[in-house]
Amino acid sequence: MKIAISVESTVDLSKELLKQYNLEMIPFTVLLGETSYLDGDITSQDIFDFVAKEKILPKTSAINDFQYREYFDGLLAKGYDAIIHISLSSEISSSFSHGELASTKYDNVYMIDSKSLSTGIALLAIYACKLRDKGLRPQEIVDKVKARIPYVQASFVIQTLEYLHKGGRCSGLLRFGATILRIKPQIIVSDGKMAPAKKYIGRKTQVISGYCKDTLEQFANPDLSVAFVTHTQATPEMVAVAIEALKERGFKTIYETTAGATITSHCGPQTLGILFINDGGTED
Repeated sequence: MKIAISVESTVDLSKELLKQYNLEMIPFTVLLGETSYLDGDITSQDIFDFVAKEKILPKTSAINDFQYREYFDGLLAKGYDAIIHISLSSEISSSFSHGELASTKYDNVYMIDSKSLSTGIALLAIYACKLRDKGLRPQEIVDKVKARIPYVQASFVIQTLEYLHKGGRCSGLLRFGATILRIKPQIIVSDGKMAPAKKYIGRKTQVISGYCKDTLEQFANPDLSVAFVTHTQATPEMVAVAIEALKERGFKTIYETTAGATITSHCGPQTLGILFINDGGTED
């Protein structure tokens, strides 16, 4: 049985990793002023340049049900017998609800609400691919993937609150205080929603070191098979600190990925996160 494991561009995986795991992908749309682009056709630097020049944030557009139907039809035309689509959290975007509506027109399309974002989605997709490659049936894959959703650890350290502020996600007072005190807040995804957690002060590498230490202590039962370091053009030194922390913890495969245009539009430059599944691993 030929099963498509499908994601959106908010998965923040490179073309090489999409190909490696045989993942299908549908892009969000990003608006820079009056001009629209598919996520993947522009870079995070394009986002930063636009914000610096125009003093406004880009707008991102969720995939609508018509786009989903066209996409699903295209995959089925390629010879897939079933489609399992893992979506950006329904608490963050309307994309999942649109996909769910579209999927009602098929009896072989399965929608999963990741309750996560970025490479938190990728962790679930990679697990689904491993199950597919072992020959599991679609509903078996869906059930096993859903069982791991509560254990996805997705968090980030934000270097600047400017983008969250412009997007209405933090108050001006909070932004002012964080700027004066040079606070770098941790944002954690909990039950599909983004929420502030710990706050860090210091040099960028010092902040990343503290964040990784705290995160690995708080989420102390990781599946060590794979982890991600995902960022929006963080410095090589910041990335190196995060990778070393994951290596010391014993992760076998560590992928470094750069966030795409949609995620970048909401978190700003030099945001960095470590992401893994915190359920001790599975034999499946």
